[in-house]
Amino acid sequence: MRVMGVDPGTHRTGFGILESGGRDCKLVICGTIRASSKDPIAKRLLHVFKSLQKTVRGYHPDVLALEMLFFAKDVRAVERIGEARACAMLAASKEGIEVVEYAPTAVKQSVTGNGRAAKEQVQFMVKKLLGLAEVPAPDASDALAIALCHIHSAKRKVLCTTP
Repeated sequence: MRVMGVDPGTHRTGFGILESGGRDCKLVICGTIRASSKDPIAKRLLHVFKSLQKTVRGYHPDVLALEMLFFAKDVRAVERIGEARACAMLAASKEGIEVVEYAPTAVKQSVTGNGRAAKEQVQFMVKKLLGLAEVPAPDASDALAIALCHIHSAKRKVLCTTP
């Protein structure tokens, strides 16, 4: 199973693709899509969409995983994240790829064992779980954590349904 995690934003969108087979899970690619804050929002969103679409077409994930939106004091920031999430959903949907969502606490719980883990703990565990030499950039690390959450969730479902 090939899973693409996306941590959406209109300035920086993290992405990461993991390949899972049996007990093994390996990094295929990860990175950060950067858009200029000087550009109008429509141009930034188009850049995010096209970049994600190119990655989806190039790496053929089976599923795209995102975090659900959460309540925040800055309504404008939540709105912008929602717009970037829509870009990710469209990039996947146009290619017939399933989109799944996880609560932020579920992602942290899955990767660290603590639903309220600090960002640094998540980054450390992503590095450790994937056997990486270095911690990926923050947005890419978050995207990989989301992909790991989906892989862990899929494995639990298999274990629960096996007679």
